[in-house]
Amino acid sequence: MTDHPDLETRPLPDGHDDLRVWLRIMTCFNLVQTEMRTRLRERFDITLPRFDLLAQLERVPDGLKMGELSRRMMVTNGNITGITQQLEKEGLISRSNAASDRRVSVLRLTPQGRKAFAVMAREHEAWIKRLFSDLSDQDRETLYRGLSLLKVSVRRNRVAPDQ
Repeated sequence: MTDHPDLETRPLPDGHDDLRVWLRIMTCFNLVQTEMRTRLRERFDITLPRFDLLAQLERVPDGLKMGELSRRMMVTNGNITGITQQLEKEGLISRSNAASDRRVSVLRLTPQGRKAFAVMAREHEAWIKRLFSDLSDQDRETLYRGLSLLKVSVRRNRVAPDQ
């Protein structure tokens, strides 16, 4: 019996290359995500979802409505509410009513939040660069192009919800 360093390298019957690629993508995603979660928690005492929320707000200085934020982060409004309460309590974000509808909350980074996120984002990018450092520029470009093609293929071939 031969040792295989990961599940996607073990032999599969012919014709299962797509499954092998899927497993490799998932393995890489999980490895990177776990590393980012650990580093964010250890260095900044922040969770990945909280970091992601700050990143979304950093991209839109005028703020985002809660619904838009949950759509961008692909989570429920309930998840956003819990995260925002913590970040608001820490003074990293502020909440105000939308001018067009007083029932709608708009979230923004506070100056303190903008400053804190800038530090986190710089380190986050450095961590990613370090994790990807064994790839050549050409390897990264090839991977990026391949994943772009995969994204288009997945979108084109999605199954309708009623099927």
